[in-house]
Amino acid sequence: MAYREFEDMQLSRRSLFRAGGMLAAGGVLAAMPMGRSLLAHDVGESWPNVARMAKSYLDSGKVANVLVTLGWRQEDHAHTVGGGKLGFSNDTPVDENSLYRIYSMTKPITGMATMMCIEDGHFTLDTPLAEIMPQFANMRVLKDPEGALDDTVPTEREITIRHLLTHTSGIGYLITSKGPLLEAYAKNGLTGGRVSRLPIPGFPPVTSAPNLEEWADRLATLPLMAQPGKKWIYSASIDLLGRVIEVASGMSFEEFLQTRIFDPCGMASTFFTVPKSEVSRLTDNYGIANGFPIPIDPGANSIYLDAPKVPSGGGGLVSSAKDFDRFQRMLLGYGTLDGTQVMERESVRVGVSNILPDTADLSDSWVAGQGFGAGGRSVGSTFGWGGAAGTIASVDFDRKLRAALYTQYMPTEAYPMRSEFLAAYEQDLSGMSSAS
Repeated sequence: MAYREFEDMQLSRRSLFRAGGMLAAGGVLAAMPMGRSLLAHDVGESWPNVARMAKSYLDSGKVANVLVTLGWRQEDHAHTVGGGKLGFSNDTPVDENSLYRIYSMTKPITGMATMMCIEDGHFTLDTPLAEIMPQFANMRVLKDPEGALDDTVPTEREITIRHLLTHTSGIGYLITSKGPLLEAYAKNGLTGGRVSRLPIPGFPPVTSAPNLEEWADRLATLPLMAQPGKKWIYSASIDLLGRVIEVASGMSFEEFLQTRIFDPCGMASTFFTVPKSEVSRLTDNYGIANGFPIPIDPGANSIYLDAPKVPSGGGGLVSSAKDFDRFQRMLLGYGTLDGTQVMERESVRVGVSNILPDTADLSDSWVAGQGFGAGGRSVGSTFGWGGAAGTIASVDFDRKLRAALYTQYMPTEAYPMRSEFLAAYEQDLSGMSSAS
């Protein structure tokens, strides 16, 4: 069953690699000598607090796995901390090749695909969406975001590609819309990432639109939650960019990602649909109910074994830690990976920078006082985002550091894993700094 994506409503300044926290602190590590223990694949001994945090979650039975990856500069692999197994009923150990539902970590990938369309000359950051997809001309805006769908005013400006990339288009989302607009999103099958074949209490079933083109056409018939460029609202705009990429490039969204990003980056384990031959690597996903993990998407019978009707550029990918680290390495190399130029340097530089429109009100948003790039948070030299099942990842360009956390449970706020991970990380970095 596909229904509204359990998105991470807790991607706050503190929980996602905040500027004054984990990523800024990474400079301490980047400046340290690479000792023998840091060259080992498992670096838990050098990160005792992170390792202790991961072990506590595993030993308590709260999650089946916690895998942290850490990579410096352009090293061709990431180091790991933690571990676990694919599921509570599957004793196969997790490693960098295990498959995780990365949900909204799909967004930076779609963001960079959009930047590739810009470098190809298909459009610019400030091209009006209606020039590419005329059905989005003459959009209307709700007077009250929770009010009647026919109580609207005209848009003051057109939606642009910049607005779509930065969640400032005014478009809603199944997880941020309310009232009649939420009902309309559900009725029209405007889903994001998939969660389970099973009905989940408290969440009504939603039948997905039949394909990405129809998904976008239906979205164009609904009013906006806010004037384009005026507010930061977590939205379906990154999913819509999948269709924009199709129209502009003449390729299907899936084909574009495969030929322009996955193949050149050597990302052979990143899928919208997990092949049956790879199911032995797929983790189980759990819903946390009253503190207990309940399987909602076992790997052996995962909904991700079926092709999605709508490939979600906002939350539809499954990937491995090794693959996503290769994407991070490509970004850290400003478009170049292992001698292959995947993107132009300027495309990466702009995409990971703060490209928010000056008109946007960020108050009461997840990015208040911060910046936002092409599908991910941009804070200083750092770019990254997280996923609904506990995954988070970030790249720090000044410190040449890439980092990620992988686990599989929903909703993310059921456990304080991210804040505990951040605290442990900072403790370890502080210890390294004191010892240097």
